[in-house]
Amino acid sequence: MPQLACPIFPLTLVLFPGTPQLLHIFEPRYRQMLDDCMAGDRRFGISFVEPGGITEPLPEPGEVGCLAYVQAVRRLPDGQSHIVTIGQERYVLLGFVAADRLYRVAQVETFDDEHEAGGGADDAGEQVRSAFGRFAAGMTALTDATPGSLDLPPDPTALSFHVAAALDIDPKAKQELLALRSTVQRLARLAHLLDALNHEIESRVSVHARARRNGKGGRDHTGQIVGDP
Repeated sequence: MPQLACPIFPLTLVLFPGTPQLLHIFEPRYRQMLDDCMAGDRRFGISFVEPGGITEPLPEPGEVGCLAYVQAVRRLPDGQSHIVTIGQERYVLLGFVAADRLYRVAQVETFDDEHEAGGGADDAGEQVRSAFGRFAAGMTALTDATPGSLDLPPDPTALSFHVAAALDIDPKAKQELLALRSTVQRLARLAHLLDALNHEIESRVSVHARARRNGKGGRDHTGQIVGDP
């Protein structure tokens, strides 16, 4: 697999390939990193770390991260910046290397999902696509938002990253999804997570619909009758 040296930005979030991430750059070392990235290939690595105590948390060798490509930068008068990034290849961090910079630089090895024969990924993708549609409909009903169309990638691998990024779940669970090298396994885990989330959300939607109708009855977003008997 290809290896490269890249700046490392440890964050308490997980970036997935093909998904956007807004970041606020304010520390001097990461301002320097951004300047160097913009003068080069516009890429740096985002590695998940848990919030630390006194010492700075750093990713360990062997941990998985994701390369971030800087799509847009908005400089602020005080030297800080808002940037828009998009996830690219995942990587395994091999080790940190010496550099005359304020930020950390690491040698990383990029990788893709392993090839899986058969139609398992397509079938699992359709299951997740349907479950995520239920999830989106439930969230729309719960927040009284205007329904919109879902723009989900047709490719099963891209779909798995898109859905994983969209779910508000524990970052450590997202990190486990990022590290998987099987699209089928990642989709299977997402289907399991969505099943649990959909049961919870649809129960909350029924209560929400009943409250809105003030006990007068009616039907919720699934067509089920709600309200007092």
